Amino acid sequence: MDDESAGELAERYLGNILYALERTAMALESEAKTDDAAFYRGIARVLADARGRSMRASPPGDAPPHA
Repeated sequence: MDDESAGELAERYLGNILYALERTAMALESEAKTDDAAFYRGIARVLADARGRSMRASPPGDAPPHA
């Protein structure tokens, strides 16, 4: 695991990252910081879209075990 790249780690923990981004957005909304909340949701959307594109580009049966 020591030789994993940042991208590999991000892919491995993408669900956790998306959850944390949404929790951050929810907290910011509760503070009436809607623009900041939208910023973090935008990051989550870009990451989720990228994951979807990579899954569609993978041959069937080639998905990582944590997907």
